[in-house]
Amino acid sequence: MGVAAIQQASSIDPRPIGQILVSRGFTTADHVTVALQTQLDRGGLLGELIVQQGGATKLQVLEALGAQFGLPVTAKIEEESIDVALVGPLSISYAREAEVLPIGKSHGVLTVAVSNPMSLGALDDLRVLFGGARIEPVLVTQEVLNAAINYSFDRRARADQVVDDMEKGESGVADIAMELEDAAKDILDEDDEAPIIRLVNSVLNQAAKEKVSDVHIEPMEKYVLVRFRKDGVLKEVVRTAKKFQPSITSRVKIMGGLNIAEKRLPQDGRIRIKVAGRDIDLRLSTIPTAHGERIVMRLLDKTSTTLDLKTLGMRESIRTAIDQIVHKPNGIFLCTGPTGSGKTTTLYSALMTINKPDINILTIEDPVEYQLEGIGQMQVNPKIDFTFARGLRATLRQDPDVVLVGEIRDLETAEIAVQAALTGHLVLSTVHTNDAASTYTRMIDMGVEPFLLSSSIAGILAQRLIRKLCKDCRLPHIPTDLELEQLGLERKDPRVQRATFYRAKGCPQCSMTGYAGRSGLHELMIPTEEIKRLVVARADAGTIKKAAVAQGMETLLMDGASKCMVGDTTVEEVMRIANADEEE
Repeated sequence: MGVAAIQQASSIDPRPIGQILVSRGFTTADHVTVALQTQLDRGGLLGELIVQQGGATKLQVLEALGAQFGLPVTAKIEEESIDVALVGPLSISYAREAEVLPIGKSHGVLTVAVSNPMSLGALDDLRVLFGGARIEPVLVTQEVLNAAINYSFDRRARADQVVDDMEKGESGVADIAMELEDAAKDILDEDDEAPIIRLVNSVLNQAAKEKVSDVHIEPMEKYVLVRFRKDGVLKEVVRTAKKFQPSITSRVKIMGGLNIAEKRLPQDGRIRIKVAGRDIDLRLSTIPTAHGERIVMRLLDKTSTTLDLKTLGMRESIRTAIDQIVHKPNGIFLCTGPTGSGKTTTLYSALMTINKPDINILTIEDPVEYQLEGIGQMQVNPKIDFTFARGLRATLRQDPDVVLVGEIRDLETAEIAVQAALTGHLVLSTVHTNDAASTYTRMIDMGVEPFLLSSSIAGILAQRLIRKLCKDCRLPHIPTDLELEQLGLERKDPRVQRATFYRAKGCPQCSMTGYAGRSGLHELMIPTEEIKRLVVARADAGTIKKAAVAQGMETLLMDGASKCMVGDTTVEEVMRIANADEEE
């Protein structure tokens, strides 16, 4: 039947709804009298007026209507029992306007959830659509019906369901020319039934809904694989037949403004879409592989990113220190870590703390990921020789107070950044190194003079992203001696004895992963006089790190251990992220 706890109406009760409500003890005669007077004065449905007065609940009025029309009533529709394939012939707008939803079919009988027992025309439409099937309506409240409609159409739009439809041959692969349309439309409003459009839209819709960071479309020898990266981990979403590969690739490239005829060279593009009213930018990259073009799309959701240091999982001491650094009139603040570790987000968040009308802030990025109001942003373009170094030189002629350089990749950019810092500018940038200490050695290896680095660098933040435990299903865990040793802790440590460690389990709320969301691991090095002397003396990274730790710096591993002790993450997750760096 597709519903739970159905209350059957034994027979039609011909009495007015007010009398039915009173006879069942749902309301009083006084409430009915007042509602009838209100109905005479300004109109409206009697049952709704009684609910507005507080004389009865919506479900009680629904049960009275069920008795009046001889229809069964249910308080709830179990989502897992809904046959979502039945909504195939319908649009979501029709289901909402007609207030009907087919939820189950068995032995020629179609069970339809309705919130209005007078929806006779819609029921006749469904009878025709489903080949003369006998219709069995079930009354539900408007809220229950809307929730079931949203679930059914959302589930129907999932990539795996679309692929099932395509492979069953419900509709042929559309001509690519038919798919040239405005990609800036909200993809949930598109009603185009071309299967390739449906598939690509469903993948993007699902990715946005699950808040993934990257979508991978990977051609294999006999199929096409779609994977999502969420919280730093890749998971398979759907596989589709190899025959759909050219159409899928062309559709995505058209959306990104790429050359669909060029399949031998890598291409980069950008897609801007709306999903459920949210503006989302996608950075698109294609590369040729042995089995076809491989596509990766990075999602940048402008509406969901909060540029605030407090949301990044930083300790209060680190937030305070960074705030002091970015309020300095000059110097270099570097953020370091691998690709995808949130460096740019951290620098943006730091910028937002000083973004005021009396400060001139300029950025040079590759690419510009988020539009920041009140800040001048430039994008490098190597094709026309507009590099970080050239952009930084031009920026310094624009009277800036603060400059953000997307990345220091070469000696020229590093030297200009150092000179800018020494001549009264605050420079923020990123470097790809394993930890804070090795940033010095990397820049010396580039060719920057050590005495210039010791004078210009105001702080270096090493950062990683780590998965947070799902608070709905995490389980207490007694760490083993080996786990404590890996974290650099001892069982006799009072902090360990007071702490409650947890392990991941998995539940529907976290897609059975045991984790939900990510937080940062941070290691902030503020150069002291001793560290500056070591830098000038060209000391190795290990020596610099030991000196910094001796003076109070917490390493990435120490920060991870602290997060384990407060129940934010697991030992396994910290080891996955921080252990390799500690060993180097």
